[in-house]
Amino acid sequence: MTEQLITTLGNYEQERLGLILPHEHVFVALSAHKDEAWKTATADEVSPMIGPELERASAAGVTALVECTPVGVGRRADIVAAVSRAAGLPVVVPTGVYREPWVPQWVHEASVETLREWMVGELTHQIEETDVQAAWIKLSAGDEGMTSVERKILRAAAQAGAATGAIIGSHTMRGRVVMDQLDVLEAEGYTPDRFIWIHTQLEEDPSLALAVGARGAWLEYDAIGSDYCDDAYFLEHIPRLLEAGLGDQLLLSQDRGWYDPSQPGGGTALPYAYLPEQFLPKLSAAGVDDATIQQLTQSNPFRAFARR
Repeated sequence: MTEQLITTLGNYEQERLGLILPHEHVFVALSAHKDEAWKTATADEVSPMIGPELERASAAGVTALVECTPVGVGRRADIVAAVSRAAGLPVVVPTGVYREPWVPQWVHEASVETLREWMVGELTHQIEETDVQAAWIKLSAGDEGMTSVERKILRAAAQAGAATGAIIGSHTMRGRVVMDQLDVLEAEGYTPDRFIWIHTQLEEDPSLALAVGARGAWLEYDAIGSDYCDDAYFLEHIPRLLEAGLGDQLLLSQDRGWYDPSQPGGGTALPYAYLPEQFLPKLSAAGVDDATIQQLTQSNPFRAFARR
């Protein structure tokens, strides 16, 4: 069967796509567990800020963008879809739940089986009352280790991922916690090669990235263009992972955007076009060849997020 990327604009085979950004945000509310401003936001409010950034990204060669906002931090698939369609850029939307203290009460109360069936429903039909189908599973874990509810969410995600072929990505700060997550996934019959360690760049011990990569998981450098992790870091560490033979497990993105409903006017947008416009020329100048750059930015993200 053909692999396809499920997006807000329909399903795409790889031949129709080029550069894919695997970790960005259109709409996110990190204060969602404290206030409900995200619930009343509208696409008409979001589009003037995010629409031009999507159009600029498209002009820079971006052909699809992965939205990484799950339940708990203001997921609004309806707004993401409307903004995506207005701008004409496909966006890949997740199911899943963020970590504590952002875990909603209904998730605390739900069983593994209930959470699994909820995720499977969104992965095979639609998210809530929208016509948007989830393409993947986004979750998270505490910095010092998984809590009991985070472990429950991960078990449900493993079962839902195994049932649908959807990849799981986790916002996890520490490599040792990722190793624990991989143990849970394998115990549930899920394979590490369908798991993305989101924010790999935050781990200070480079040996842990190699250890996670050796187990088959994807490694994601997703702060390119950020204030806290400059380009020099990535220009040093990307070649190291390539030399270690992990080029087919590496993803590059920016963690940019986004409209925050708790901020006046949604805050200040961070352009999605930094990676293609500024960083990739630097990576090329550092000696990474065009074929490898194409692999990192086109074939790798498609293979990670596409489903049969």
